[in-house]
Amino acid sequence: MSLPPGPRGPAALTTALFAHRPLRMLHRWHRRYGDVFTVHLTGFGAGVYVADPLAIKELFTGDQSDLLAGEANSFLTPILGKHSVLVLDGPEHLRHRRLLLPPFQGSRVTSYRDTIREIAEREVVRWQPGEQVVLRARMRALTFEVICRAVFGVTEPARVERLRQALGAVLDTANVLLVSDLLRKDLGAWSPGGRLARRLRVADELLYEEIAERRKLADIADRDDVLSLLLQARDEDGQGLSDEELRDELFTMLAAGHETTATALAFAFELILRTPGALDRARTAIEEGDDEHLDAIGRETLRLRPVLDAAERTLTRPRLVAGWKLPAGAKVYPAIALIHHRADLYPDPQAFRPERFTEDDTVAYSWLPFGGGIRRCIGAALAQLELVEVLRVILPAVDLRLVGDRPDPVVLRGITLSPKHGVRAEVVRRRRPEAGTAGSSRSTSSVALR
Repeated sequence: MSLPPGPRGPAALTTALFAHRPLRMLHRWHRRYGDVFTVHLTGFGAGVYVADPLAIKELFTGDQSDLLAGEANSFLTPILGKHSVLVLDGPEHLRHRRLLLPPFQGSRVTSYRDTIREIAEREVVRWQPGEQVVLRARMRALTFEVICRAVFGVTEPARVERLRQALGAVLDTANVLLVSDLLRKDLGAWSPGGRLARRLRVADELLYEEIAERRKLADIADRDDVLSLLLQARDEDGQGLSDEELRDELFTMLAAGHETTATALAFAFELILRTPGALDRARTAIEEGDDEHLDAIGRETLRLRPVLDAAERTLTRPRLVAGWKLPAGAKVYPAIALIHHRADLYPDPQAFRPERFTEDDTVAYSWLPFGGGIRRCIGAALAQLELVEVLRVILPAVDLRLVGDRPDPVVLRGITLSPKHGVRAEVVRRRRPEAGTAGSSRSTSSVALR
C-alpha cells in the first residue's frame, strides 16, 4: 500500500505555500493530481485529500469503526482539553455528543434570535460615516458576546470583558502554536508555550468560576443558556458532566463557534458588496421578510468561502478510499473546499449566487461547511442563525464601501481559512434607523437611546 501522489518538495515549502494561499494551492493540486492526492504539511505529516463526493459520503456515513476523527484532532488537546467532543472517539464521543446536542436544536436555538439581533444592533449603531471598520474584528467582538450570553449565560458587561480578554488571549496565542509540538511546550516564562500556559491558567480560572457560580443558582432550571442546560443534562446512567468536562466543552464551543462565525460573516459582507446586485437583493429580502434568501446567502457564503478546508479522519486499519487502498494510520481529509468548487455540482462555481440554494436541489454531501455524519458540527444551527440575523440588522442600517479594488486574499490562520486583512470597509453613511429592524420588536434607535 502506498499513498496517492501529490506535490513534491520539502514539507516546509509546501506548508508555506499552503498557508499563504490555501484555496489556490488546493485547486492547483486538484487539477494536477485528481480527486485524491497526498500533501505533506509541517506539524501534521502526510494527509490524503479526497474530493470525490461519493467517497466523502461513504467516509461520513459508512462504517466508522476504523475512522478516528478525535485522533486526527488530537493536536487541539492542549488548548481544548482531553474531554472536548472534538478530540474524543468511540463511546465517550457519543456520550458527550448526546449531552451537548439538545441545547443546539430546534426552538432552543431560535430562542437566541433576539439576543443576536440586540448585540448586532448595539454594534452597528457605533459605526459612524467616514470611519473604517475591519469587519472580521468587529464580527469577532459580536460573536464573542453571543457566545458569552447564549452559551456561557454571562450578561454583565464587566464579566463579558474579563472573559473576552482571557479567552481571546488564549485563542490568539494558540493560532500560532497549533502546528508545532515544540512551540506548545512550556519551556519557561518567555517561551511561546510558557506564555500560552499562563494564559490558559487565567482563562481556566474564569471558566471554573462561572461553572461553580452557576451550580449554586436556585433558579438554574429556569435559565436557557447552554451552560445551565448542560449542568442539568444526564446520560443514560444518570451521570452529568464533571467540571473538567464542562470546561473543555465550553472552550470547544468558543473556539469552534466564535472566530469561525466571525470569519464567515466577514466573507459574507465582502461577497455581497463585491457582487453587482447582491446588496439590493439582500435588502429587498430583508424588507419583504424573505428568510429563504437570507439563509441562501449564508449557505452560498459557506460554500464559496468555507472556514475549514477539510475535515479530518485517521484510519485504524487499511481501508479502500476512492479506489486507493490506504494503510492504517493514514490521515484522510474530506476536502470541503474542493467539493464546494466542483463545476459538476455547482455550475459557475466561482460566482457568488445565493439563488442556487433556492432554485436547485444540492446533491447530498456536496455542501459540507460543518462536516458530516456523527461528527457534524453541533453548533451548525446557531452559526447559521447568527449569519442570517447579523446580516438582517447591519445591511439595511449602513452603507459600506470596501477598501481596495481586489478581494481580500484568503490565507490560513491557525487551522482556518481567513481573509488576510480582515475585510476592510468604510462606513459611507447611516441609513434611516428603522431600515435595520424589519420584523424586529426593537429598533436600532431605541437600542442606542437605552
